[in-house]
Amino acid sequence: MNILYIDASVRPDSRTKRLAHHFFKEIEELNANVKEIYLTNECIPPLNRESLEHRTRLSEEQNFDEPIFHYAKEYAEADMIVIAAPYWDLSFPATLKTYIEAINVVGLTFVYNEKGQPVGLCNAKKLIYITTAGGKIFSDEYGYGYIKELAQKYHGIKETEYIKAEELDIIDANVEEIIKKAEKKIDKLSEDIKKEYK
Repeated sequence: MNILYIDASVRPDSRTKRLAHHFFKEIEELNANVKEIYLTNECIPPLNRESLEHRTRLSEEQNFDEPIFHYAKEYAEADMIVIAAPYWDLSFPATLKTYIEAINVVGLTFVYNEKGQPVGLCNAKKLIYITTAGGKIFSDEYGYGYIKELAQKYHGIKETEYIKAEELDIIDANVEEIIKKAEKKIDKLSEDIKKEYK
């Protein structure tokens, strides 16, 4: 099994990263091939007029040999996607948005049918979204909800899972207890995954 791990955390002591590492430790026995993309080190430029037109032309020609398409190819070919992204400004860090721009390629991760509706081309059956927040996550819609909609309605990834730990920086918060509660959810999810993929 090939797992694509997209790490959008910024801090080296990231609590989001801690939860993601806990997940991978729990599924070690599957001996999955994990490809990690640490977005802070990738420097993916946001699309501008010139780069968008260039990519659109290549996509229309079905010419996917250029390096700009390697993120979309990795994403489309993975058996499972894991995204670790802290809750920032009601959603996630900007690096994840530019990554999404890089993978949303017509002809690689989705196509449009005759009715103009997106049809997913991705191999993955499951996407797992892990996040942490210092305060309360007031709405899941803009972070996890956005990723879920993309996965299900564009990429063809029907199963999505959500792990969160919030209010970690509230005064008198029992941080370890909150983290452990999220880890227990990961443990349950991991057991289900091990049964499914063994």
